[in-house]
Amino acid sequence: MSHQRRLPTVTLTLIALTLTLGSCGSSSKAAEGEVPETLRVALLPDENASAVIKNNEPLQAYLEDELGVKVELVVTTDYSSMIEAMARGRLELGYFGPLSYVLAQEKSDIEPFAALQEVAGEEPTYQSVFIAGADSGIESLADVGGKTVAWGDPASTSSHLIPKAMLAEDADLSVDDGDYEEQHVGAHDAVALAVQNGNADAGGLSLPIYERMIEDGIIDPNKVVTVQESDPYYNYPWTMQASLPDEFKEKVRAAFLELEDESVLEPFEAAGFEPVTDADYDAVRELAPLLGVDLADFQ
Repeated sequence: MSHQRRLPTVTLTLIALTLTLGSCGSSSKAAEGEVPETLRVALLPDENASAVIKNNEPLQAYLEDELGVKVELVVTTDYSSMIEAMARGRLELGYFGPLSYVLAQEKSDIEPFAALQEVAGEEPTYQSVFIAGADSGIESLADVGGKTVAWGDPASTSSHLIPKAMLAEDADLSVDDGDYEEQHVGAHDAVALAVQNGNADAGGLSLPIYERMIEDGIIDPNKVVTVQESDPYYNYPWTMQASLPDEFKEKVRAAFLELEDESVLEPFEAAGFEPVTDADYDAVRELAPLLGVDLADFQ
């Protein structure tokens, strides 16, 4: 940790989808083109919400120092809630997965500006991983036929879209054709645990999250095996409302792109953040039709 600072009290905001039409957090929506009194920053519900908030307390303190505004961290109940909250202007900044960003961009005027860089000097990309129970008999994607597969959120890139596309493209397996059964268990960590506990034969999730769970002793590599890793895709983008003042948006970009504070980067397991544009996520848009996902009408 590069330095210590007193951390502010954190508000854990859980937003049900039915509540996103109302307020998100305690502050009201900022007027068009104004800097909000409280910057509402949404983090993906990829893992336990309270853990996500706790792990990102240094981010909250850092942004308050750099931007000069109060920061409220928000974790929504699911990806759809976050997409809708962004579309309704109830969030100013959002840390989306690639697919959830593409879905949100269909409904919102938002700008991606930075993505996590895992290794200094490399592209800001990441991979998905398809895993299976060690006793499932699954050694390749082709073996998934007739099995039960666990996914995370339906709007997750690395815990649904990418691994499902891997089954379709590499093994010609489709859930719509009855080639396997699927279940959505919400978060990435829940996928790995479902496989380890025998509640699913296989599953897909973010490779960095899976590797961290093994490193932390949550997943036993003797019980869960890696079947196949995906190609690299541009990493989770940080986004902001396009209506924010230009000067403030530049401060936000600089806060992330110049970030070197190890206490902030550690929860992301990142070397830093690199610039990204909307076009970097066209590869994800191209996967959606393969799985019958209508980006404009996704619910």
